[in-house]
Amino acid sequence: MKDSMNDKLVTLIGGGGFLGRYIAQTLLQAGARVRVAQRDPRQAFFLKPLGGLGQTQFVAADVLRPDTIRRAVHGASAVVNLVGTFGANQQRIHVDGARTIAEAATDEGAALVHISAIGAQADGDSEYARSKGEGENAVRSFAPHATILRPSTVFGREDQFINRFAGMIATLPIVPVLRPEARFQPVYVGDVARAAAAALIDEERFGGRAFELGGPEVLTMMELHQRIARLIGRKERFLPLPDAAGGLLAALPGTPISRDQWKMLGHDSIVSTGAEGLDALDVERTPIDSVAPGWLVRYRKAGRFSLIERAGG
Repeated sequence: MKDSMNDKLVTLIGGGGFLGRYIAQTLLQAGARVRVAQRDPRQAFFLKPLGGLGQTQFVAADVLRPDTIRRAVHGASAVVNLVGTFGANQQRIHVDGARTIAEAATDEGAALVHISAIGAQADGDSEYARSKGEGENAVRSFAPHATILRPSTVFGREDQFINRFAGMIATLPIVPVLRPEARFQPVYVGDVARAAAAALIDEERFGGRAFELGGPEVLTMMELHQRIARLIGRKERFLPLPDAAGGLLAALPGTPISRDQWKMLGHDSIVSTGAEGLDALDVERTPIDSVAPGWLVRYRKAGRFSLIERAGG
């Protein structure tokens, strides 16, 4: 991929986030100039050392303010929309914001990669799935040649998924497991970044298509907890919660899971049969076990001095 996007300007909307930093690094290594656009660009300044002199730019932009998005994409040859939320304003951010970005990219003549999610559907029963599905429709209405990427749960060093479970397993005497049979196909953040870069590098080939991105393994929620426990050398002390208890927990204020997230757990986050995925984008899928031990070490009892094979909880 080196020098394959030499001197092209790519605007990353929300580029300072978890996935954005990996896409930025991949594009910088490919020779692109990267403009990171987000509400507070100072939060993305850590990306500066990843590029050469003048290779990175930072601008303030808000998807709810179309004028700022137009300024952010001005002069760009490509745009990646990474903006998403599990909180408030999902409709405005996932739908209205996506429409604003697609319209601005089209008017600029820029290629567009839109990051959605597996399970996105306009008639979904959760607000997240529904707004993501409507957002895809909004993108297609203004940018029919956009590439849509729908990742499953994304994991990596800075994630809030595997790390959250690892922290619970390392500190709690018993870990409750919600919807233990729910299935996931966790995908490595670096693979999603390479997929986005591939879509931009070969826009003629991949434009107008949608790809569901999943890793090489399908795991249930319980199997994922068990895998993490093994990787950090902890005993398995899990309590599967019945749906009635999980639903009650999600309905209470101040709990770690919202009612909408509870609804999302009712649907498997796996690649659909027949869907195009990472293979179609020429990206090799990375197993959890090949990368996760490198950062999960901090959850071991003795950190790097512990021996996983002798772990006893």
